[in-house]
Parts: sequence; structure tokens; C-alpha cells
Amino acid sequence: MTATLDPPSTKATTDEIMTVVAARELKDGVVCFVGIGLPSTAANLARHMHAPNAVLIYESGTIGAKPTRPPLSIGDGELADTADCVVSVPEIFSYWLQAGRVDVGFLGAAQLDRYGNINTTVVGDYDHPKVRLPGAGGAPEIAASAKQTFLLLRQTPRAFVEQLDFRTSVGNAEGGSSRSSLGMTGAGPAVVITDIGVLRPDPQTGEFVLTALHPGRTVDEAVAATGWPLRVSDDLTVTGPPTAEEISALRALTGA
Repeated sequence: MTATLDPPSTKATTDEIMTVVAARELKDGVVCFVGIGLPSTAANLARHMHAPNAVLIYESGTIGAKPTRPPLSIGDGELADTADCVVSVPEIFSYWLQAGRVDVGFLGAAQLDRYGNINTTVVGDYDHPKVRLPGAGGAPEIAASAKQTFLLLRQTPRAFVEQLDFRTSVGNAEGGSSRSSLGMTGAGPAVVITDIGVLRPDPQTGEFVLTALHPGRTVDEAVAATGWPLRVSDDLTVTGPPTAEEISALRALTGA
């Protein structure tokens, strides 16, 4: 008897749905400062699918990077090999980011609070942490100076917390006008995409509100996965499911 192999599943995983929905947020032609991990995968999926003219910048100084696989770090040679040009790190931050030439900062986080402030430094007490995380890198500057930021992370009570263990990067600060009072030039976080749904900030308070659920997910799941009393939009919608083309392109990119 000849063994037959089952065809690859076309059903999207929760991470794939999150990544596809995040990629859709990135418009063609934008200049995007990209974080490593899921944000990088989402940004490169967008470039493959609908935003071929997006300019992806990485902290190591690569401009117009077009990696064929998810980079392992900002120092991955794939970024330099596929970039339009490579400049010094000071130039990336001073000439591009702090001068207002970056449209979107695409970031991940270990912890997020209701105002979109993020922690990538420690879990627990700073001097005696339970977990020491990778650290700030360029995230504080990206959060401060990019015209807007997109945040991408899995939604759990350990990640969506009432109080950050450490505030690495400022989102909407304490809400209201508190961010602008700090003198930050960028508008701050515009959207949070998770494996459950999409959150956007209330225009008046700056608090993140659930505005969309991914197919098959529920409000109860989102509330249970959030460490603060999560507000839900009166106009709650459902995100469009990933298309076969999006799933195929994503899996080709990640080698799944």
C-alpha cells in the first residue's frame, strides 16, 4: 500500500489570524520602523500582499529591507543583504525617527496597560525580577517619535495588566492629555492587535477599547484575558477572516 500525505491545513491558527489582521493595518507607501518578532512578520506580509512600496526600517540601520524570511534579530545579515541601503544607528534615530520621517512604529511587548504603555524590561521588581526581558532597545524612542505606533501581542491576563511592572515605553501615559504634556512628537499607539481581537484608543481618554473580535472569538474571552475592566465598543465588529492568499503568503514567509 502506498502512503498518502494529507494536504497542508488551510485553517488559520490564532497567531496567523493576528498576524494577517496586523498586516492589513499597514498601508502602501508608509515608512515603518519595525520590531523583531511578530511585528516584523506582519510588516513583511503586508509588503508581499498589498503594500509593496512600504519602506521597512530596522534599528540596525537597514532602510528598505526586504527579508525573505523572518529575521532572527536586528543584526540578521538578511536585513542588510536585502536593504536599499544601510546607515549608522545614530542616523536611523536622529535623521529618520526623531526628525519625523517615520510614519509607523510596529512594536511588540511583554506587558501592556490600558493606555498602551508597554513593558519590555522586567517582570517583577526591577532589582530582583522574576524574569529579565530583552530590554528597551529602540522602543522608547519609536513610541515617542513615530507618527503613530501599532502594537502586536497575545492577549492574556499576564500581558494585559492593570499596572506595568516597569514602564519601558510610553503610550498614552496616564490618559487624557498626559502624553502631549510630555512633549512627545508622535501621536502614540493607534491600535493593538491580539490573538482575540483589535483594540483602539478612546479619543478622549486614551484608554484602549475592544472594537473588533476575530472570527469565533467572544467578548467574554477578551474580558477574561484582560487584567483591567475592559471596555467594549458599542459598534463592535468582526475582523475579516484571512484569505487563502494571505495564509499562503504568510506560510511561505515563515516556512510553516
